[in-house]
Formats: sequence, structure tokens, C-alpha cells
Amino acid sequence: MRPRPAHPTAHATALAATLAALATAALPPTALAQSEMAVLTAEDVFDLEYVSEPRMSPDGDRIVFVREWADPHTDRRFANLWIMNADGSDQRPLTSGKQSDTWPRWSPDGGRLLYLSDLSGSSQIHIRWMDTGATNQITNLAQPPRVPAWSPDGSRIVYSAFVSDPGLQLISMPSPPEGAEWAEPARVIDELVHRFDGAGDLDHGFTHLFVIPSEGGAPRQLTSGDFHHGGYVGRSGAGRPVWSADGNSVLISANRHPDGELENRNTEVYEISLDGRIRALTDREGPDGGVAASPDGRWIAYAGYDDRYQGYQVTGLYMANRDGSGARQVAAELDRSVGGLAWSPNSERLYFSYADHGNTKIAWVEPGSDEVHIAADDMGGTGSAYGGGSFSVGPGGTIAFTHSTPTVLSEVAVARDGAGARVLTAVNDDVLAHRTLGEVEEIRWPSSHDGLEMQGWIIKPPGFDPARRYPLILEIHGGPFANYGDRFDVEKQAMASAGYVVLYTNPRGSTSYGEEFGNLIHHAYPGNDFHDLDSGVDAVVALGYVDPDQLYITGGSGGGVLSSWSIGKTDRYRAAAVLYPVINWYSFAVSSDIPITVAKYWFPAMPWDDPEHYMSRSPISLVGNVTTPTMVMTGVEDYRTPMSESDQYYQALKLKGVEAVLVKVPGEPHGIRVRPSHFMQKIKYIVGWFDRYRGMAS
Repeated sequence: MRPRPAHPTAHATALAATLAALATAALPPTALAQSEMAVLTAEDVFDLEYVSEPRMSPDGDRIVFVREWADPHTDRRFANLWIMNADGSDQRPLTSGKQSDTWPRWSPDGGRLLYLSDLSGSSQIHIRWMDTGATNQITNLAQPPRVPAWSPDGSRIVYSAFVSDPGLQLISMPSPPEGAEWAEPARVIDELVHRFDGAGDLDHGFTHLFVIPSEGGAPRQLTSGDFHHGGYVGRSGAGRPVWSADGNSVLISANRHPDGELENRNTEVYEISLDGRIRALTDREGPDGGVAASPDGRWIAYAGYDDRYQGYQVTGLYMANRDGSGARQVAAELDRSVGGLAWSPNSERLYFSYADHGNTKIAWVEPGSDEVHIAADDMGGTGSAYGGGSFSVGPGGTIAFTHSTPTVLSEVAVARDGAGARVLTAVNDDVLAHRTLGEVEEIRWPSSHDGLEMQGWIIKPPGFDPARRYPLILEIHGGPFANYGDRFDVEKQAMASAGYVVLYTNPRGSTSYGEEFGNLIHHAYPGNDFHDLDSGVDAVVALGYVDPDQLYITGGSGGGVLSSWSIGKTDRYRAAAVLYPVINWYSFAVSSDIPITVAKYWFPAMPWDDPEHYMSRSPISLVGNVTTPTMVMTGVEDYRTPMSESDQYYQALKLKGVEAVLVKVPGEPHGIRVRPSHFMQKIKYIVGWFDRYRGMAS
């Protein structure tokens, strides 16, 4: 390992008492925060709002969008629908209350609005008449409907829903005596993926498509068989249905192959007629998804690739005749993964989104052309430096989209033919207008491994003084095939407000730089990405305002992998916060909810066929080198990186004699953001753990 300054000795105060205090205490005061400056802190998570799903009306005059908010009394997040004119005027709520109203979709004539709401206790399809405000709940299903879509004439709605069945029956049991209360029966599982992060244990059955009259009535099932149509979380076959222009059939991406459980990425685009006939429009080894049908009935578009079992493959844009013939890749030289496909109302443009060097763009192409036109930059709005966001297309080349920059958290914006975005909402001005944010700047540096240029961003503490020397937090993204970018990040701004310089980066393997860059970690992660990160820290230290004796490291998921890997490679960090990590690739491959991704794409062989390879890339193999005080934090209901991974690492560190604590967050899946108070605690624990080694926590 590289020689680094020694760690400070542990404080005499017991770790347990310190960590308990961190969960409830306010963020520690800093020299900056002691002034009258108001900064963004973890306590603000209940006051921040997020917009999503901006949907422009067919005439282009109005926009409906979802506004998500957090309730401190119930510690829950809720969402309501809002409407405004296309110029941003006359903003007002369509729904209100402590429920989740999502997925707004205008009827083709603009007279009605479809949306999902759990007002009745479970998410159901509702229809609102826009002239009167009258609302009708048209479904009352035991299993919630998903991804509903209007038919072209507005008379019908297609949706997907889960249909359960008993599954494999191995025994029969007698009925209990009258009045007896026997234990809950055992579950028999014969699926590979039987639980999924955020969903928990999965019932046996399959998702199917249904059609229902738009005024309500009895739904009719369109599909059958042991295949998923329309997406059941955790299992292959995810997709959303779209209607053909003539209204006689529905198109969807699904996996109807017999080996779909083991080849879960091998989806095709299927045409499903209203009488239940099914025809595949694509046929290749690899995913074909996100299908969009042109309104004039001439074209279909979809995204996919020929599967080569690489860790990362660019998802290309494809266009074909309506019957699937004549398929060709469009704009192949773009070398960026595309998504969010949507046709203009006149079928003259196909819109899509992609990320480039950490910035999410909306672009369009014309049928028969490979020329890419940029319609808008800065799509985002999830409250983190990751991508995401959504958009819709209106008449005349106008798009409505969710907008985010390092200083704009989540707003609705419109753009027309690349003329620049106009932000229409200000849902967070009540908070952010009265907060001083940390200034964000881009930084680039060569990796010490091979000189390859890396990109990252620095957040400076509010009230930054270049004459001072600040502690530094390196925050590493997950994925690993994902990207950070020039988007607002609540966690990192709160860290900066606590007096830290925050560095977040896109090391090799990150997306938005092309397929070659993404695959530099193919069958080699973690690995040389450590040098990319280490060099980034050196580059920031060289700027002169970071104390090289006050360096800290954290990250979640893939960032948990790299933070635990890094402290096994160097002792330069005073403390580490390892969040929901993978510690042992062998155990992870056979216990997580993504076993096929791990064993077939991230490794060259099954774990029992090459255990040495799995162990050589496992952070637990380096635990003998670790001296860095480490906090491990994971949600108890995390099935993506199960708690058993964190247990292994924590206990290994304790056996090694390293100062370590394990923080288990009840009821939380991967990411620790479901309950706002848990999200707040997550930020506080990270900052509080690091403050302990700055000498700021008793």
C-alpha cells in the first residue's frame, strides 16, 4: 500500500453511544455554519419536492405533471397531480391528499386524463373529465394494474396486471379444526428469482395484458401462458404496451422464450391482436424494448443490442417498418445508450434520451436519417447526481421534461427545437431560495493507471474560502454501469454544507462515454478503477484547498464495492462509510436478486467453476490490509446487496481488530430512501461518522 498519514487514535467515548447520538443530532456545526448563513442540511429532506411525468396535452396548451412530497407526520412520500398552461401560468393541483397519484396520460382528444391512484387503498386506474373535474375509478382489482395506455380512439385502455396461480404443489394438508389457528403455511419456490429489492417475496404467477372500456366495465385478458407481459418486478419480460395506429393490436416487449428465466435479457417486440394472436416482430439474441409506434402507422422504433454477454453494451436505436421488416440501427455512431423513445404527433420525428459525459440530453432523428438533433440538455430531477427524468412530446416540436442542474433540484421545463429550455415551475424555491448551496465545478484528470482522462465534479462548502484547507469526501457511484453528472444531489450538498469538499466522479466503467470506456471493467471490476479514483483525490488535493490528512471515502452499492476495495488498497483515508456493498462475489451471485447479471455478464464463469476469480475481485479478500475505521450501513430489506454481505464485512473487520460499526436500517430496500427519516439518518450517519475522525464528535 502507498504510505499515508497515520490515523488518529480512537476517542475514548464508546462507539455505541456516539453512533446513537448521530442518528438524532443535528448536523455538527462548522466554522462556516456558525455564521448566519442558511445551508441545505439533512433536515430539509422533508421540505424538498420532486416533479416527474410532465405530459403535454394533445393540443400543446397544457401540461400535467406529478409533484412528489414528503409528510413528516407519517414519514411517507406522497404524490399528486398538478396542471398548468404550457407557458407555466395558472399552476394548480388536480388532486390533493395523502395518496400517490401517478402515471398521468391524456386521452387522444385531450378531454380526459387517465392516471393511477391508491386513494382507495390500492393503486387503480382513474379517469378524470377535464371540463368538469368528474372522476371515475374504472378498476377495482386485487392485483394493481400497471402502465395503462389509451387506444387511438379513446374507447379502450390496455394495461398489464399480475395473475397469480398456486404454483408447484408438493403436499396436501388437512383442514384445521374449527376455530383453530394454524401457522402460516410454508412457501414452495421453484423460480430462480423469487424475491426482489423493493418488492420483497414474489408470488407465483405471471403478468398479462388486459383491455377494458375507458368508461369502465369488465376487463378482458389478451395474453396467456407462463410468460410475463408488461413487467413483473424482478422477472424477465418488463415492458409497457403501446397501441398500433389502427387500434387493432398492441405492441409490447416481452420474453416469451422457453429459456427466459436463464436468458432474461432476450426480449422481443411482439404484436398482440385484440383476439389474442401473438406475432414476434423482432428475432435476435438480445434485448429489444421500449417500443414506440408512429402515429401514422408506418414505423416502429425500439432500443436494444446483439447480446455478447459483456458487462456493458450500448443500447442502440432501431427503426423498422410497422410489420418489423427492414429493421436498421439508427445513428449507430452515437455510441451512447438510448431510452425514452417517443414519436412526434405528426410522425416526422423520433425523440429519445441519452447521457453524454454525465449530462442527459433529449434528441431526435427523422425516419430514414442518421443525423441526431439535440432538443434539450439537463434532463434529470431525482435529487441525486445520477440520471433519470422523463419527457413528453407535443405538437410543433415542443417537449416538456424534468429539468435538473447542480443548482436546480427538480422542475418542469419546456424546449422547442433546441432553442433553449424554459423552466416553468419553482416547486423548491420555498426552500432553496433561502439556502446557500455549495458551488459545483467540473474537474478532469489523467488516471495514474494509463493516463486515460477522467471526469468528476467538486462541491465546495457554502461560503468557500480558498485560503482555508478543508476535509475531503470522495463519494463513489454505484452501478457499476451508471454515471454521475451535472445534476442536483441532495446528499452531496448536505455533506458540503457540513464543511466538506465533496468529490464525485465517473471512473472507468461509467456510462455516457461509450461502449469501450464502459467495458474497461469487463470481468475486471473492481480493479483499475481504483487508480482512477485515487488519482482524482490527488488532483483535488493538488488544488491547494484540501487537507491531505483529512480524507474520507464513501459510496453505496457499486460505490460500496469500491470504497471497501479502496481501503484494502490504501490507508490514506481517515474513515470510510461503506454503504450496501458487495463484499463477496461468490455469495452475492447466489443470494442477490440479479443472479443472471452477475454470473453471466459480470463474470466469465459460474462461481463454482472459477471460485478464485470471484474471490480475487472480492473486497473481503483485502480485509487483512484494512486499518481504516469503517462504518457499514445497509437496509434490512435490501435484496440487491443482501444484509449478509454487510454482515460478512463487519465481522471480518472486527476479527481483524479494525474500529468498525454496523448500521442496520429497518424496512429499507437498496438505497435507503423509502422513508424520508431514514434518508435523513443516512446523511447524518455518514457525516457524523466522518466528523468523529475530524475531532468534531465526542
